[in-house]
Amino acid sequence: MQVDPRGQRFGATLTAIVLIVVLVSSSWLLLAAQAVVFLVGVVFGLRNAPYGLIYQALVRPRLGAPREFEPEAPPRFAQGVGAAFALIGVFGYVMKVPALGMAATALALVAAFLNAAFGFCLGCEAYLLIRRLAPRRAAP
Repeated sequence: MQVDPRGQRFGATLTAIVLIVVLVSSSWLLLAAQAVVFLVGVVFGLRNAPYGLIYQALVRPRLGAPREFEPEAPPRFAQGVGAAFALIGVFGYVMKVPALGMAATALALVAAFLNAAFGFCLGCEAYLLIRRLAPRRAAP
């Protein structure tokens, strides 16, 4: 499965905005909603995730067809990493450990900002590194 990299940057921009609001408001409910957005992308694919649907309906028609596509697996893995950080953040806020909530949210924000501003996906790079370091299975 291939995806439009511009859609990933659009999603990262929306994610960064949401995470900034979470840091300002300490809203665990908003962070939980962002975790759901991440999890929908992991389970159902990036095109079916809420930000992917918004991109396809409102943004991509104005941009035209992309010049290139990229494999979906790395950014889908990155969504899983984002979900993990968001869930840790929710746990921190709910359990009255705001430092944990803020730290997890801030780390997710750094990753989202790097993707939104520079097209550098930390989770994607981690995925590729794991794939390179994982031992290859022998063919039967």
